[in-house]
Amino acid sequence: MTAVKWWLGLSLMWALGCGAQPGPSDLAVQAREAWVKRDRPRLASLADAARRQNHPLAGWVDYFDLNARLAEIRQPDMDAFYARYPGSYVEDRLRNDWLLELGRRRDWANFRRDHASYQMRDDREVACYVLLADHAAGGKVASDAARDAWMAQKDGDDGCQQLARAMLEAGQFKPDTVWARARLAIEQSRPRAARQAVALLGSKAFDQKLAELQDNAGRYLTRKARTSPRAEAELTAMALARVAANDPEQAGDLLGDKWSRLPADLQAWLWVQIGRQSALRLQDDAVAPFERAHKLAPELDWSDDTLAWAARAALRAKQPALALRAIEKMSPAEQRDPAWVYWKARATRMQGDAPTARAQLAALAASPQAGPLNYFGRLAAEDLGLPTPLPSPPAPLTAEERRAARQHPGLTRGLQLIDLGLRSEGVREWNFSLRGMGDRALLAAAQEACDREVWDRCINTSERTRAEIDIAQRYPLPFRAELTREAQNAGLDAAYVYGLIRQESRFVLDARSHVGASGLMQVMPATAKWTAKKAGLDYSPARISDRDFNLRIGTHYLKLVLDRFDGAQALAAAAYNAGPGRPARWREGPVIDAAIWAENIPFTETRDYVRKVLLGGAVYAQVLGLPATRLRERLGTSVGPAGMRAADVSDVPPAAVGDAKS
Repeated sequence: MTAVKWWLGLSLMWALGCGAQPGPSDLAVQAREAWVKRDRPRLASLADAARRQNHPLAGWVDYFDLNARLAEIRQPDMDAFYARYPGSYVEDRLRNDWLLELGRRRDWANFRRDHASYQMRDDREVACYVLLADHAAGGKVASDAARDAWMAQKDGDDGCQQLARAMLEAGQFKPDTVWARARLAIEQSRPRAARQAVALLGSKAFDQKLAELQDNAGRYLTRKARTSPRAEAELTAMALARVAANDPEQAGDLLGDKWSRLPADLQAWLWVQIGRQSALRLQDDAVAPFERAHKLAPELDWSDDTLAWAARAALRAKQPALALRAIEKMSPAEQRDPAWVYWKARATRMQGDAPTARAQLAALAASPQAGPLNYFGRLAAEDLGLPTPLPSPPAPLTAEERRAARQHPGLTRGLQLIDLGLRSEGVREWNFSLRGMGDRALLAAAQEACDREVWDRCINTSERTRAEIDIAQRYPLPFRAELTREAQNAGLDAAYVYGLIRQESRFVLDARSHVGASGLMQVMPATAKWTAKKAGLDYSPARISDRDFNLRIGTHYLKLVLDRFDGAQALAAAAYNAGPGRPARWREGPVIDAAIWAENIPFTETRDYVRKVLLGGAVYAQVLGLPATRLRERLGTSVGPAGMRAADVSDVPPAAVGDAKS
């Protein structure tokens, strides 16, 4: 993520009031406000005052000041900053910003020197500048490394765009690499990235045609599309892919008739796009386009995301051989993901090889990366009839371990920033400070956050441990009396509510999303008003921020949605996240295994949300000593229409659409 994008995100969250509103007296808060306004004289004055006062957050004040005038400062200014705050998050954050500036300046000498001390190394544009600096110095840059760095960028930026240009000029990239990048961008619905890629070929005619087909693919196909030479075929394929994004059946008809003379690899790529769009629409025949693509060009590379949809479509269609083929074509890293380990075992069992499937499921259930605290690890254990006990608590933290966490400068600054309402800055400072910590140090840091009731840092920090697991930290019970009361009054399982809140807000009382959802249960104002009317509750906009009312309105809404879906927790969770109309449509079609239904949820965020809410409910049931600790009890055995249609929930507003918390 570039510094500009990161700060734009912070500005948006700040403008929306994320976190408590700070008082005007703190220098860090004033500096943050001056940074938003780009009030450089004010920033310079605040930075000077913070240094003179030895302010505990002087580094942040200094950061805002230098970041606002990055384009005009010089290396000695940066070196002085590094010397003032060595090893801190702001030192590395500003170094990241400075590396981007040095890359834009093509100052490779200072870039290479500064990069050697760069700790986070998580900025993709910086990664492209590193390769570009090596190329500028006469070093041999591997084509594969440059290609991977360029392809990883969702939208073009200066660093990766210039790297691609340099590789093309050096002959290390061929035109087919550029077209492959453009096709990937079309697949990802990123027209700007496609235009940037094609622009590297230096043809104004190509640029104009790409703009035309992006504006109106149908008109382009009617008036200008051709099947040769190769560049024209590429443009035609991209136009057909645009048609597929809106109407895969129409694209299939066009490809099978008028455009059947396109090169085989482009036809195969288009059938892949048609299959992907059909799978996203949960169409029963989605596997057919994938099969046509495979027969046309068996060696064609598919993206991991497309292979995932091919596997999901095959599972939904009960074609395990096709699911296995898709999984086995995924990258090694993707194949190791617990999701695909699980589905590979399930597909193997569907094919009749029960012993191999049992061995695969047993390995997943016992894996340190999965186990009973992982959705797929827990499903694997339950499929085998194995128990899913919670991990034993770790040894108590020592006084020295607690003292080290309490006195850690970065953790202290993180909590100070959060207390001031600068949550985004505080979270980043906190997370940077966790780098390199072992399990015991992480447990101590998590406990510090728990004790301060900073529940998101408590949970997320504890989740980083590998061998020592503290369930009380990972699945805490804030507001237990109030939450249990409201859950019971609404007729809900308290464990289910805990699982949902843990995912929605991480128990941050004043959490507010970018779409305006508020509080522990992240309820939209219009939804709160609608629910209050249905439940006979008094409502005013100010009440939505009250803890108890937020719990009351949220639990009543969840109960209303749960009842509309006949008590199906998976569908109700999907409705809470994506709006009730969508899961009502997603359940139409054949009756299928509930886990396969959940895997085919078209929205990545909602799919992950449902998994985490249901897993959280199962774990919280164990923590609370309640029944229904099996994940399958919450997930259900099968999902189908059961007489339900989207119209049955058309009057129900969304709770917190598309705003799951990570």
